[in-house]
Amino acid sequence: MTDRSIVVFTSGAVGEPNATRTLTPIDDERTRVVTDTLSPAKLQSTGEQSAATRLLLACGIIAPLLNIVVVLVLGAIRPDYNAWVVPDSNLELGPGGWMQITNYIVTGALLLAFAVGMRPALRTGRGSTWGPILLGIYGFTFVAIGPILPDPSLGYPPGASEALTIHGAIHILLGLVQFTSLTTACFVLARRDEALESRGWSRYSVATGLLVATSYVAFVLTAKLVDGGPAGLIERIGIIAGGIWVALLAIRLMSRPVPRVAV
Repeated sequence: MTDRSIVVFTSGAVGEPNATRTLTPIDDERTRVVTDTLSPAKLQSTGEQSAATRLLLACGIIAPLLNIVVVLVLGAIRPDYNAWVVPDSNLELGPGGWMQITNYIVTGALLLAFAVGMRPALRTGRGSTWGPILLGIYGFTFVAIGPILPDPSLGYPPGASEALTIHGAIHILLGLVQFTSLTTACFVLARRDEALESRGWSRYSVATGLLVATSYVAFVLTAKLVDGGPAGLIERIGIIAGGIWVALLAIRLMSRPVPRVAV
């Protein structure tokens, strides 16, 4: 290392000669560390994720795929149920309704576990706080709509009254929160990917958020205004698109090393 000593001339007291002092700066490595602490935070890897974190993240793969499969299978085999028209939550009603109730609760519990695992996986940067919170809210709505049943609607169960009840209104509100939290999570994590220059994933997240939001609005309008319209199909498009996005997010997080802030 080259000599980087600094000579400083100092004035002595009155009547005394001027003096010189030689200051030796800290070495290059320490200088770099001091400089880095003054610069913006940098993301670096701390290595492999813990087994607990990977298990929690794996729940994010299982949960949406479980929900999609159960909704499609039950909708196909349930007598007098028209999946083209009727929303998936009506599968909680009628014969075998306990299966959809169980599906919602299990799916929600897995999504909550995934949200917990997201926090250490993201660790820092944009979306590291609100991403897990929003997907935690998304998971909570599944757990809540399990026991809070919807009102009969769009002809299912056949012959049942479609009058609005308190639990039916709460179910509708939870559904709105569910789609809103998922849509917002898509946009929040799209900003994170944009900041990390993962523009392909950012565009995919934005597209998914728009599709989920559009499908919900279209589902509500179709159910209210179009007799026998494909409300159930439209709703399922949003469910499948959002579920695939969550599963792919979980896979991405599992494949990445844990980030940290370099100081």
